Amino acid sequence: MASQASFVAFILDQLSASEGLIAKKMFGEYALYLNEKMFALICDDQLFIKPTAASRAFLEQIGPLSEAPPYPQAKAWFLIESDLLEDREQLAALAQCTAASLPVPVKKIKKAKA
Repeated sequence: MASQASFVAFILDQLSASEGLIAKKMFGEYALYLNEKMFALICDDQLFIKPTAASRAFLEQIGPLSEAPPYPQAKAWFLIESDLLEDREQLAALAQCTAASLPVPVKKIKKAKA
């Protein structure tokens, strides 16, 4: 089941304080990027945060962790519960600490055709 555009818009609105935030549609679902770093997925109208030491520490401070795979055969990511989805400040802080803990993506160089 693909995510609804209204849920994606809600999440983007909740994270609107984060500069450099974009959503890219992928196979009916969405990947969220902050400053070019993919930090979250929206799958089946649920928000999944990439598991990092920083995101784990942040989430452990505010309550019990919930983990689930965002799609079949995927490793578990942090599933964000509705209480946190409603808290703009905490959600933005989680997004920022997760993205900050990720490495800068390496840009691939396209080879010129001869």
